[in-house]
Amino acid sequence: MNITLRPFRADDLDLIRTVLLDPDFAPTTWAGFRSIQGIDRDFAENGLLTDGVGRLIVEADGQVAGFVSYTKGRYGIQGDYCEIGIALRPDCRGRGIGWRAQAALTEYLFEHLPIERVQAGTQPENVAEQKSLLKAGFMLEGVIRAAEWRAGAWRDGLLYSRLRHDPPPGN
Repeated sequence: MNITLRPFRADDLDLIRTVLLDPDFAPTTWAGFRSIQGIDRDFAENGLLTDGVGRLIVEADGQVAGFVSYTKGRYGIQGDYCEIGIALRPDCRGRGIGWRAQAALTEYLFEHLPIERVQAGTQPENVAEQKSLLKAGFMLEGVIRAAEWRAGAWRDGLLYSRLRHDPPPGN
């Protein structure tokens, strides 16, 4: 399977609109409807790629499978890191695309940014994402208590990370 990342094109924007407006797209991460106007504006201004936030399309064997995202953060005074996320079309899940895309994004970030750490959070009930992160070379760091408001309650999260010099993921 050939996994590639590329910048968004205008005809890819419906994928983000679906993620923001369809509660059934990713039920374990649904947190309510979100505005889509910002997506169109950001795409027109910067193609969804800035110094601090970026989104890239994931292609599997030349077909759009979803997208990955990253956001730069800082721990302390000089601890820059990136937090990543992924949204795959339902028909592309469970095929090994996710972990490969997350591993590719992590390598991309280590190559192009002076960071030591890439991290990702997920929900305790999202077992598929937990397995994907482990396969992509991430390590579980722990539980973040009451990390997000979702479905009418505060929910715990799980934090995973990969450091620049951690072993690369397997195939």
